[in-house]
Amino acid sequence: MTMTTTQPRSWRTALLPRSLRAQLLVFLLAAILLAGAVQGVLAYRSALDEADSLFDYHMQQTALALRAGLPPDARELGQGLSGEDENHEFIVQVWTNEGLRIFESAVGAALPQIAVLGFTNVQARGGTYRVFSLQTRAQVIQVAQNMAVRSGMARALALRTLAPLAVMAPLLVLAVWWGVSRSLAPVEGVRRQLARRQADDLSPVSDEELPDEVQPLVTELNLLFERVQGAFAAQQHFVADAAHELRSPLAALRLQLQGLQRAGNDDAARAVAVERLSAGIDRATRLVEQLLTLARQEAAAASPTETVDLRAVAQLALADVAPAAQARSMDMGLLESDPAPVPGRPEALRMLVRNLLDNAVKYTPPGGQVDLQIQRAADGAVELVVEDSGPGIPPEHRERVMQRFVRETADSAPGSGLGLAIVQAIAQAHGATVALDASPRLGGLRVVVRFPVTATTPVA
Repeated sequence: MTMTTTQPRSWRTALLPRSLRAQLLVFLLAAILLAGAVQGVLAYRSALDEADSLFDYHMQQTALALRAGLPPDARELGQGLSGEDENHEFIVQVWTNEGLRIFESAVGAALPQIAVLGFTNVQARGGTYRVFSLQTRAQVIQVAQNMAVRSGMARALALRTLAPLAVMAPLLVLAVWWGVSRSLAPVEGVRRQLARRQADDLSPVSDEELPDEVQPLVTELNLLFERVQGAFAAQQHFVADAAHELRSPLAALRLQLQGLQRAGNDDAARAVAVERLSAGIDRATRLVEQLLTLARQEAAAASPTETVDLRAVAQLALADVAPAAQARSMDMGLLESDPAPVPGRPEALRMLVRNLLDNAVKYTPPGGQVDLQIQRAADGAVELVVEDSGPGIPPEHRERVMQRFVRETADSAPGSGLGLAIVQAIAQAHGATVALDASPRLGGLRVVVRFPVTATTPVA
């Protein structure tokens, strides 16, 4: 039974919808509600402050109008002040200086006498009253109003302020929905492009009219397509090269096997056939190894690099090729060189140097000389130089030998023509160049691999 596990969803993923349109609408509605709440609170506070100022002024003017004494029609004054609903008007009380209440604007509307002159708030009759007290020579005049009247008026004004926002909110939501849909139309076009494609179609996706936020994603997708297309091309080249080049060695192995079978009991002929078969197997094995090496180097072109001491890598490569040079009585060594840090992959650079040395040993006559040197050019670039005393390569053939399966020298020398092609692939992966010319010192071939100046190759 196959068990699958799912990653726990974050609170943001769990609470918000996955649709970009829906997320924008949620955020917009939340912003409208928050803005409405803030606006409502501010409008309420502003209206309440204005109501306080207005009603305090009226209370003060009412008290001042009564300083000269109560008019003859004081009862009508009381009824005019109280009206039909006393909760929405002022309550007037007049006290003598001795504390005797001589007038109240409405029956049962009495408020406790207070000694504080001016404005104050009093808890009475189950609510809070705003009271203004004014003292004359003979009496104290009090004008009061229930604070609930002011709060109600402020709430009504705040609600009237929010009414247009409540009407506009649905229109804003529709406008955002339309705008987002129009903005995401190019993204939908990209989706349709990809949906119509065949599996082998790696052409770039059109990023025309895409929003700036989405365009980098499509750009990276096109770069990914380009890398995958390069990998596919390398794979196709490898398959074609392998099919082409393995045909001849396998046919030769079959012929050599048939020769071994025909040798019968002839020991001498049998020994020759075995030797040829062994050599054929070695050549086929070498060819397969080089093909695989070339495919790996092309596939690893974008892999991460590190700072590598090219001199240390060259010393390891010399140790790898030393047995072959000794078998041919050749003088091979590393000339005086300073440490040369370059960015790269150690194993790939070791393979590059080993292939150059192996080619030099293979095509230089026995007793010849092969020199390896690492030097720094005038512009600070690092140069790896391999020279030999062999026959060299004519100038008109030097460019051609960098191609796969091309051999221009020593027909008797074993090989498949992949050594310099591998060197070229590794050099290109490291941003280096390969140049072939004649060696002025040894008379044979001179190969220069030039690594450009980078942040990790300081100029001496």
